[in-house]
Amino acid sequence: MSHRHLTSTNALAATIAPVIIMALLLQVPAAGQSSPTAAKAKASAKTWTPPRTPDGQPDLQGFWNNSTLTPLERPSELAGKQVLTEEEAAEYQKRLLEEADAPNPQANGLPLGLQVGRSLGASWFERGKLVESRRTSLIVDPPDGRVPSLTPAAQKLAAARSRERSLHPADGPEDRSLTERCLIWPSVGPPMMPTGYNSNYQIVQGPGYVMIFVEMIHDARLIPLDGRPHLPPGIRQWMGDSRGHWEGNTLVVDTTNFNSKTAFRGSSENLHLIERFTRTDADTIRYEFTVDDPATFTKPWTVEIPMRKTHGPIYEYACSEGNYSLADILKGARAEEKRAAEDSSKPGSK
Repeated sequence: MSHRHLTSTNALAATIAPVIIMALLLQVPAAGQSSPTAAKAKASAKTWTPPRTPDGQPDLQGFWNNSTLTPLERPSELAGKQVLTEEEAAEYQKRLLEEADAPNPQANGLPLGLQVGRSLGASWFERGKLVESRRTSLIVDPPDGRVPSLTPAAQKLAAARSRERSLHPADGPEDRSLTERCLIWPSVGPPMMPTGYNSNYQIVQGPGYVMIFVEMIHDARLIPLDGRPHLPPGIRQWMGDSRGHWEGNTLVVDTTNFNSKTAFRGSSENLHLIERFTRTDADTIRYEFTVDDPATFTKPWTVEIPMRKTHGPIYEYACSEGNYSLADILKGARAEEKRAAEDSSKPGSK
């Protein structure tokens, strides 16, 4: 894992700072109260009245966290079981936490920080808990809790990508993942997925806009609400092109124009993503998204993730500064190539 640290300024922060400052001046915090269970949240959303911003919109503002142990897809061991009992959930959560911090079987007694592929233990992570409804997957549709099958064309593309990664794992930085290169993280999205840490968000509203500020590598989504059309098809962006509108108390965000590099779960650049933000009580936002990409998936699928109110502020997370692991990965690849060349030149090696 890269060594990353907090810093006060950098180029990206300077770019979005005017937007954040403007929006923060308009922020109206909401009072907190105890959260009901997620199962009751949908029912209470019909009767609970959210606070309003000065311009009359439902108030989603504040600091939110989407950490959870509940997996995106239902594990095969839980096939056919949509909801756990309280006892099953307690035992399953305990097992997940124990497995997450279990030492590498080949660690030879080394502490976690010195084990290959391991980090510094539980204190480094923000894993959260199972969702309060005790659902066995974040996917709510299809009912089996699994990502739908890829189309034949998408399967061929996935196989080609896998071969490319296998043949060229570290020829240059472009061969490494977007997260290792500090370009974009799943928590940024869209869709906004929980990650192992830094799963905090700040929502700020102003006339005609909603801003979602993401802790991980401090990205900011600025979503217009004025009904403007999407960008022309030839303009593709890392986070796509988002447009928002209100349906009752729910913020609906429609995003298109993704580039071909982000490829959420193997999606194409023609992914059409619909997100829905509904504040169900003072401490909870029900975040839902639907993935619609006929070129990749055999049918659309929908995910539901609770976002819980948390405390601010969000400090700047500097990903590139001190990211020595990317350079070390490339150095290691060159060392392996050199060793392989030396071994092949030895007598009797062929």
